[in-house]
Amino acid sequence: MKNIFLCKLKDVANWASKHSMWPLAFGTSCCAIEMMHAAGSRTDLDMYGCLFRAGPKQADLMIVAGTITVKMVDVVKTLYDQMLEPKYVIAMGSCAATGGIYENSPSVVKGVDKIIPVDVVVNGCPPLPEDLVKGVLQLMEKKG
Repeated sequence: MKNIFLCKLKDVANWASKHSMWPLAFGTSCCAIEMMHAAGSRTDLDMYGCLFRAGPKQADLMIVAGTITVKMVDVVKTLYDQMLEPKYVIAMGSCAATGGIYENSPSVVKGVDKIIPVDVVVNGCPPLPEDLVKGVLQLMEKKG
């Protein structure tokens, strides 16, 4: 019996929690296409323990991919409130981070951080799928 591994169950649970994310599939514009591409076979977010969920009650990460309009503020808040604790937010793209090219429009929110707390910002218009993977890995390091 050379292959015995002893550890505390709590340590295993903490390791598994640190190395897995359950993002909410939530995209509003062109950045959502790049988010879907990041889950595809080329960049493969699944390989990093990041599996997309269909509903907020199973998710602990919200990737805000795209422009948030004033009409969507209540929807974003509701989805964020329904997520599991601890919950994290990635603002993907310049529209989600600052309003982007629509920042002068009165119907666009000047950054999702005005609505909910943001943990990681992935810059670009639209950012590459590899940038989103890098942002998820940054968030995993921040968690641990």
